[in-house]
Amino acid sequence: MSEGLEGVIAAHTVLSDVDGQAGRLTIRGYAVEDLAHRAGFEDVAHLLLDGFFDNMPSDLASALGAARVRAFAEVAALDEGLARRDPVEAVRALIARLPDGEDLNTALLLIAAPAVFTPAVLRVAAGQQPLAPDAALSHAADALRMTRGVPATDGEARALDAYLVTVSDHGLNASTFAARVVASTRAGLTSAVLAGISALKGPLHGGAPGPVIDMLDAIGRPDNAETWILAALDRGDRLMGFGHRIYRVRDPRADALKAAIRQLAQNASLASSAVPGRLAFAEAVEQAALRILRARKPDRPLDTNVEFYTALLLEALGLLPASFTCVFAMGRTAGWIAHAREQLATGKLIRPQSVYVGPRTKAAA
Repeated sequence: MSEGLEGVIAAHTVLSDVDGQAGRLTIRGYAVEDLAHRAGFEDVAHLLLDGFFDNMPSDLASALGAARVRAFAEVAALDEGLARRDPVEAVRALIARLPDGEDLNTALLLIAAPAVFTPAVLRVAAGQQPLAPDAALSHAADALRMTRGVPATDGEARALDAYLVTVSDHGLNASTFAARVVASTRAGLTSAVLAGISALKGPLHGGAPGPVIDMLDAIGRPDNAETWILAALDRGDRLMGFGHRIYRVRDPRADALKAAIRQLAQNASLASSAVPGRLAFAEAVEQAALRILRARKPDRPLDTNVEFYTALLLEALGLLPASFTCVFAMGRTAGWIAHAREQLATGKLIRPQSVYVGPRTKAAA
């Protein structure tokens, strides 16, 4: 038996390989850093879904744009009461309205949904009207436009693209495993995605990037970093953005996102923004944290993980911390669906055993 299924192999997959010892993430044969730098989200979604649907279009961008338009019809069900809920709960409720099919149209609708529903939830919660999708835009550019109400620059859309690509798949993580378990029952792709987003909501999985912003704001200035971090560790607090269940070295996604933030900071339209200064501050906090963690916990491999620079990148794009998990779902839904289809191809119901440690059999009273 292995608590938490640590080290247990539960599936063969062609989708992604996580090498925690070497700090490598490979998605369908490509290093995640290369994909984040060179590919758009639509390209990687196509890469993940390829082979799992017979009628895959060559131009996934157009098909996904049309799916965003179809998904917007469900925004009519979003009232102020639902919009006041945690954004993940509101987005999940809207996704639950989608048909529970197994075909490509359902898959595209589900991939489109978080990028449509998240902006709508945020705008209604702020007392604004939701904006309809523009099918001609890229997925990232349209998500930013619908959220902020103004067109995204090419640099901003490319930065969000890099993020969505980076988090599109990551082995048999908690949300992906949850999606595969549900898919193995043949419940439908929407059910599998709902399982995935429910697992992603937990703070030990996708809910962690938001608190990184809280930590940076609490530290305030680079010269406060060491004192703040030492006090946090003395209290037994976890440093958000550091350490990973799988990676024994630096998370490769952290460097991919750091490069995306650097590119964003160099964008001419953002020259007067706070992005370069915020990045320099975050780097100072990162270095202080790594130095202290190595001194305090020399026997534990605690390095920078994807959450640290995720928070910084999404903040730089003007996205609220409360929405970070929903934005994570924008990228990861493609991976959930690919895994669900892969699980269906095996035809095997996931049904592990448990070891009973309760009382012996008793006679009924």
